[in-house]
Amino acid sequence: MKNRITGIAVLVAGTVLTSGALATSAQAASAPAVPKIAAAGGFVMNNGTGKSLFTKAADTRRSTGSTTKIMTAKVVLATKNLNLNSKVTVQKAYSDYIVKNNASSARLIVGDKVTVRQLLYGLMLPSGCDAAYALADKFGSGSTRAARVKSFLGKMNKSATDLGLKNTHFDSFDGIGNGKNYSTPRDLTKIASSAMKNATFRSVVKTKSTKQKVTTKSGGYRTMSWSNTNTLLGSYSGAIGVKTGSGPEAGYCLVFAATRSGKTVIGTVLKSTSVNARTSDAKKLMDYGFKK
Repeated sequence: MKNRITGIAVLVAGTVLTSGALATSAQAASAPAVPKIAAAGGFVMNNGTGKSLFTKAADTRRSTGSTTKIMTAKVVLATKNLNLNSKVTVQKAYSDYIVKNNASSARLIVGDKVTVRQLLYGLMLPSGCDAAYALADKFGSGSTRAARVKSFLGKMNKSATDLGLKNTHFDSFDGIGNGKNYSTPRDLTKIASSAMKNATFRSVVKTKSTKQKVTTKSGGYRTMSWSNTNTLLGSYSGAIGVKTGSGPEAGYCLVFAATRSGKTVIGTVLKSTSVNARTSDAKKLMDYGFKK
Protein backbone atom coordinates (compact mmCIF):
# COMPACT_ATOMS: atom_id res chain seq x y z
CA MET A 1 0.00 0.00 0.00
CA LYS A 2 2.80 2.34 0.92
CA ASN A 3 4.54 1.68 -2.42
CA ARG A 4 1.31 2.39 -4.33
CA ILE A 5 0.91 5.76 -2.55
CA THR A 6 4.55 6.65 -3.23
CA GLY A 7 4.07 5.71 -6.88
CA ILE A 8 0.99 7.92 -7.13
CA ALA A 9 2.89 10.78 -5.50
CA VAL A 10 5.72 10.39 -7.98
CA LEU A 11 3.23 10.19 -10.84
CA VAL A 12 1.44 13.35 -9.67
CA ALA A 13 4.73 15.16 -9.20
CA GLY A 14 5.80 14.09 -12.68
CA THR A 15 2.54 15.41 -14.11
CA VAL A 16 3.06 18.76 -12.37
CA LEU A 17 6.63 18.96 -13.64
CA THR A 18 5.57 18.07 -17.17
CA SER A 19 2.73 20.59 -17.26
CA GLY A 20 5.08 23.24 -15.87
CA ALA A 21 7.55 22.56 -18.64
CA LEU A 22 4.76 22.74 -21.20
CA ALA A 23 3.61 26.08 -19.82
CA THR A 24 7.15 27.44 -20.03
CA SER A 25 7.47 26.23 -23.62
CA ALA A 26 4.17 27.85 -24.55
CA GLN A 27 5.29 31.16 -23.07
CA ALA A 28 8.55 30.98 -25.01
CA ALA A 29 6.67 30.22 -28.22
CA SER A 30 4.31 33.18 -27.75
CA ALA A 31 7.11 35.73 -27.19
CA PRO A 32 8.00 37.41 -30.52
CA ALA A 33 11.52 36.74 -31.78
CA VAL A 34 13.78 39.76 -31.47
CA PRO A 35 14.32 41.00 -35.04
CA LYS A 36 17.70 41.27 -36.72
CA ILE A 37 18.20 44.51 -38.63
CA ALA A 38 20.80 45.68 -41.16
CA ALA A 39 21.05 49.11 -39.52
CA ALA A 40 23.97 49.84 -37.19
CA GLY A 41 21.59 51.34 -34.65
CA GLY A 42 17.91 51.06 -33.86
CA PHE A 43 15.30 51.96 -31.25
CA VAL A 44 11.56 51.53 -30.90
CA MET A 45 9.21 52.68 -28.15
CA ASN A 46 5.53 52.74 -27.31
CA ASN A 47 4.65 56.34 -28.09
CA GLY A 48 1.86 56.41 -25.52
CA THR A 49 3.88 55.16 -22.55
CA GLY A 50 7.45 55.91 -23.61
CA LYS A 51 8.37 52.29 -22.85
CA SER A 52 11.40 51.00 -24.75
CA LEU A 53 10.53 47.98 -26.93
CA PHE A 54 13.77 47.40 -28.87
CA THR A 55 17.33 48.69 -28.70
CA LYS A 56 20.44 48.19 -30.80
CA ALA A 57 23.30 50.62 -30.14
CA ALA A 58 20.45 52.98 -29.26
CA ASP A 59 22.70 55.54 -27.56
CA THR A 60 25.59 55.52 -30.02
CA ARG A 61 26.06 58.90 -31.69
CA ARG A 62 25.81 58.83 -35.47
CA SER A 63 25.34 61.15 -38.41
CA THR A 64 21.61 61.54 -39.04
CA GLY A 65 21.29 62.79 -42.62
CA SER A 66 17.98 64.45 -43.40
CA THR A 67 16.24 63.06 -40.32
CA THR A 68 17.76 66.29 -38.91
CA LYS A 69 14.85 68.07 -40.62
CA ILE A 70 12.45 66.74 -37.98
CA MET A 71 14.05 69.18 -35.55
CA THR A 72 14.04 71.94 -38.20
CA ALA A 73 10.26 71.56 -38.51
CA LYS A 74 9.82 71.24 -34.73
CA VAL A 75 11.62 74.54 -34.09
CA VAL A 76 9.56 76.36 -36.73
CA LEU A 77 6.29 74.99 -35.34
CA ALA A 78 7.27 76.00 -31.79
CA THR A 79 7.50 79.68 -32.84
CA LYS A 80 5.19 81.92 -30.84
CA ASN A 81 2.30 83.41 -32.82
CA LEU A 82 3.32 81.38 -35.85
CA ASN A 83 1.52 82.32 -39.05
CA LEU A 84 1.68 79.30 -41.37
CA ASN A 85 0.34 81.43 -44.22
CA SER A 86 3.05 84.09 -44.05
CA LYS A 87 5.07 84.19 -47.27
CA VAL A 88 8.77 83.75 -47.83
CA THR A 89 10.51 84.90 -51.02
CA VAL A 90 12.85 82.23 -52.40
CA GLN A 91 16.40 83.60 -52.52
CA LYS A 92 19.17 82.73 -54.96
CA ALA A 93 21.29 81.66 -51.99
CA TYR A 94 18.96 78.70 -51.38
CA SER A 95 19.29 77.55 -54.98
CA ASP A 96 23.06 78.04 -54.99
CA TYR A 97 23.32 75.98 -51.79
CA ILE A 98 21.51 73.05 -53.44
CA VAL A 99 23.81 73.13 -56.46
CA LYS A 100 26.97 73.47 -54.37
CA ASN A 101 26.09 70.52 -52.13
CA ASN A 102 24.29 68.38 -54.73
CA ALA A 103 21.54 68.28 -52.13
CA SER A 104 17.99 66.96 -52.18
CA SER A 105 15.64 69.69 -53.32
CA ALA A 106 12.05 70.93 -53.24
CA ARG A 107 12.89 72.62 -56.58
CA LEU A 108 12.02 76.07 -55.25
CA ILE A 109 12.20 78.78 -57.90
CA VAL A 110 14.10 81.99 -57.10
CA GLY A 111 11.67 84.90 -56.70
CA ASP A 112 8.62 82.71 -55.95
CA LYS A 113 6.68 83.47 -52.79
CA VAL A 114 5.87 80.37 -50.76
CA THR A 115 4.07 80.09 -47.44
CA VAL A 116 5.64 78.69 -44.29
CA ARG A 117 3.18 75.79 -44.49
CA GLN A 118 4.29 75.04 -48.05
CA LEU A 119 7.94 75.17 -46.99
CA LEU A 120 7.19 72.55 -44.33
CA TYR A 121 5.78 70.25 -47.03
CA GLY A 122 8.82 70.97 -49.21
CA LEU A 123 11.06 70.21 -46.24
CA MET A 124 9.50 66.94 -45.13
CA LEU A 125 8.20 65.28 -48.33
CA PRO A 126 10.92 65.64 -50.99
CA SER A 127 13.41 66.48 -48.20
CA GLY A 128 14.20 69.88 -49.66
CA CYS A 129 17.42 71.35 -48.33
CA ASP A 130 16.41 74.58 -50.08
CA ALA A 131 13.21 74.61 -48.00
CA ALA A 132 15.29 73.96 -44.86
CA TYR A 133 17.56 76.91 -45.69
CA ALA A 134 14.55 79.15 -46.32
CA LEU A 135 13.03 78.22 -42.95
CA ALA A 136 16.30 78.74 -41.06
CA ASP A 137 16.71 82.13 -42.75
CA LYS A 138 13.11 83.08 -41.93
CA PHE A 139 13.02 81.91 -38.31
CA GLY A 140 16.53 82.76 -37.17
CA SER A 141 17.27 86.28 -35.94
CA GLY A 142 20.04 88.61 -37.04
CA SER A 143 20.93 91.23 -39.65
CA THR A 144 22.71 88.79 -42.00
CA ARG A 145 21.73 85.42 -43.41
CA ALA A 146 24.71 83.77 -41.70
CA ALA A 147 23.65 85.26 -38.36
CA ARG A 148 20.08 84.09 -38.83
CA VAL A 149 21.19 80.55 -39.66
CA LYS A 150 23.47 80.50 -36.60
CA SER A 151 20.57 81.72 -34.46
CA PHE A 152 18.29 79.00 -35.86
CA LEU A 153 20.87 76.29 -35.11
CA GLY A 154 20.99 77.64 -31.57
CA LYS A 155 17.23 77.10 -31.32
CA MET A 156 17.61 73.53 -32.61
CA ASN A 157 20.21 72.74 -29.97
CA LYS A 158 18.22 74.44 -27.21
CA SER A 159 15.22 72.32 -28.15
CA ALA A 160 17.34 69.18 -27.85
CA THR A 161 18.60 70.33 -24.44
CA ASP A 162 15.05 71.11 -23.32
CA LEU A 163 14.09 67.51 -24.18
CA GLY A 164 16.92 66.30 -21.94
CA LEU A 165 18.90 64.79 -24.81
CA LYS A 166 22.57 64.22 -24.01
CA ASN A 167 23.72 62.68 -27.31
CA THR A 168 22.36 65.12 -29.89
CA HIS A 169 23.93 68.17 -31.50
CA PHE A 170 23.09 70.09 -34.66
CA ASP A 171 25.46 72.14 -36.79
CA SER A 172 23.17 72.15 -39.84
CA PHE A 173 19.51 72.83 -40.60
CA ASP A 174 19.25 69.91 -43.02
CA GLY A 175 21.75 67.21 -42.07
CA ILE A 176 24.59 68.33 -44.34
CA GLY A 177 26.78 68.78 -41.30
CA ASN A 178 30.27 70.02 -40.60
CA GLY A 179 31.36 67.21 -38.33
CA LYS A 180 29.14 68.06 -35.36
CA ASN A 181 25.70 67.02 -36.55
CA TYR A 182 24.76 63.85 -34.71
CA SER A 183 22.13 62.08 -32.68
CA THR A 184 21.19 58.56 -31.62
CA PRO A 185 18.27 56.25 -32.39
CA ARG A 186 16.82 56.89 -28.93
CA ASP A 187 17.24 60.69 -29.08
CA LEU A 188 15.85 61.00 -32.61
CA THR A 189 12.83 58.94 -31.61
CA LYS A 190 12.22 61.29 -28.68
CA ILE A 191 12.52 64.33 -30.97
CA ALA A 192 10.02 62.80 -33.39
CA SER A 193 7.65 61.82 -30.58
CA SER A 194 7.69 65.39 -29.33
CA ALA A 195 7.19 66.81 -32.84
CA MET A 196 4.23 64.46 -33.42
CA LYS A 197 2.33 66.26 -30.66
CA ASN A 198 1.88 69.11 -33.15
CA ALA A 199 -1.14 68.68 -35.44
CA THR A 200 0.49 70.47 -38.39
CA PHE A 201 3.58 68.27 -38.15
CA ARG A 202 1.43 65.11 -38.03
CA SER A 203 -0.56 66.25 -41.03
CA VAL A 204 2.55 67.00 -43.09
CA VAL A 205 4.52 63.81 -42.38
CA LYS A 206 1.62 61.45 -43.12
CA THR A 207 1.06 63.04 -46.56
CA LYS A 208 2.12 60.82 -49.49
CA SER A 209 2.04 63.59 -52.08
CA THR A 210 0.78 67.13 -52.46
CA LYS A 211 0.28 69.82 -55.07
CA GLN A 212 0.82 73.38 -53.85
CA LYS A 213 -0.01 76.60 -55.68
CA VAL A 214 2.70 79.21 -55.16
CA THR A 215 2.98 82.83 -56.28
CA THR A 216 5.56 83.59 -58.96
CA LYS A 217 7.82 86.63 -59.12
CA SER A 218 5.55 88.20 -61.77
CA GLY A 219 2.45 87.74 -59.61
CA GLY A 220 1.12 84.66 -61.40
CA TYR A 221 0.89 81.13 -60.04
CA ARG A 222 2.66 77.83 -60.49
CA THR A 223 1.91 74.40 -59.06
CA MET A 224 4.59 72.55 -57.11
CA SER A 225 4.21 68.77 -56.85
CA TRP A 226 5.98 66.98 -54.01
CA SER A 227 6.06 63.26 -53.17
CA ASN A 228 7.11 61.80 -49.84
CA THR A 229 10.40 59.89 -49.77
CA ASN A 230 8.95 57.73 -46.96
CA THR A 231 7.64 54.66 -48.81
CA LEU A 232 6.11 53.20 -45.63
CA LEU A 233 3.15 55.49 -46.25
CA GLY A 234 0.60 53.41 -48.11
CA SER A 235 2.71 50.23 -47.96
CA TYR A 236 2.65 49.55 -44.21
CA SER A 237 -0.71 49.35 -42.46
CA GLY A 238 -1.13 52.24 -40.02
CA ALA A 239 2.02 54.15 -41.07
CA ILE A 240 1.81 57.84 -40.09
CA GLY A 241 5.35 59.15 -40.74
CA VAL A 242 8.02 60.30 -40.17
CA LYS A 243 11.23 61.07 -42.15
CA THR A 244 13.94 59.51 -44.27
CA GLY A 245 17.61 60.45 -44.32
CA SER A 246 20.79 59.41 -46.10
CA GLY A 247 24.34 60.49 -46.70
CA PRO A 248 27.89 59.21 -47.22
CA GLU A 249 28.51 59.11 -43.46
CA ALA A 250 24.92 58.58 -42.29
CA GLY A 251 24.15 55.63 -44.56
CA TYR A 252 20.40 55.08 -44.86
CA CYS A 253 18.25 56.34 -41.99
CA LEU A 254 14.55 56.31 -41.21
CA VAL A 255 12.44 57.64 -38.37
CA PHE A 256 9.12 55.82 -38.50
CA ALA A 257 5.76 55.63 -36.73
CA ALA A 258 2.54 53.67 -37.11
CA THR A 259 -0.74 53.33 -35.24
CA ARG A 260 -2.83 50.17 -34.98
CA SER A 261 -5.82 49.59 -32.68
CA GLY A 262 -5.03 52.73 -30.73
CA LYS A 263 -1.37 51.82 -30.11
CA THR A 264 1.37 53.92 -31.69
CA VAL A 265 4.92 52.66 -32.02
CA ILE A 266 7.66 55.06 -33.03
CA GLY A 267 11.33 54.46 -33.69
CA THR A 268 14.51 55.06 -35.64
CA VAL A 269 17.07 53.11 -37.64
CA LEU A 270 20.44 54.74 -38.38
CA LYS A 271 23.10 53.65 -40.86
CA SER A 272 21.21 50.91 -42.62
CA THR A 273 22.73 49.49 -45.79
CA SER A 274 20.29 50.60 -48.52
CA VAL A 275 16.91 52.25 -49.13
CA ASN A 276 15.23 48.82 -49.19
CA ALA A 277 17.08 47.66 -46.08
CA ARG A 278 16.03 50.67 -43.98
CA THR A 279 12.40 50.12 -45.02
CA SER A 280 12.64 46.42 -44.19
CA ASP A 281 14.32 47.24 -40.86
CA ALA A 282 11.51 49.66 -39.96
CA LYS A 283 8.78 47.16 -40.85
CA LYS A 284 10.44 44.44 -38.75
CA LEU A 285 10.75 46.77 -35.77
CA MET A 286 7.17 48.01 -36.00
CA ASP A 287 5.84 44.44 -36.35
CA TYR A 288 7.85 43.55 -33.25
CA GLY A 289 6.68 46.67 -31.40
CA PHE A 290 3.02 45.89 -32.01
CA LYS A 291 3.47 42.33 -30.64
CA LYS A 292 5.21 43.49 -27.46
